[in-house]
Amino acid sequence: MQPDPNFLIQLANTQMPFGKYKGVFLIDLPEHYLVWYRNKGFPKGKLGQLMESAFDIRRNGLEHLIYKLKK
Repeated sequence: MQPDPNFLIQLANTQMPFGKYKGVFLIDLPEHYLVWYRNKGFPKGKLGQLMESAFDIRRNGLEHLIYKLKK
């Protein structure tokens, strides 16, 4: 399986579609919220993949790389 070259661009520009943080870019979600989802289980599908990636990127302090991809 080849990595999707547009995945990080999608991550940088996708907003939370529901809930308390509706409209917030996934990479900007509060860390405690991403940790909560990590423990609970990320949503299925593309949104879950993006949220899990946001969690991993934030956990490793690499969010500055994603900010450069925002439109």
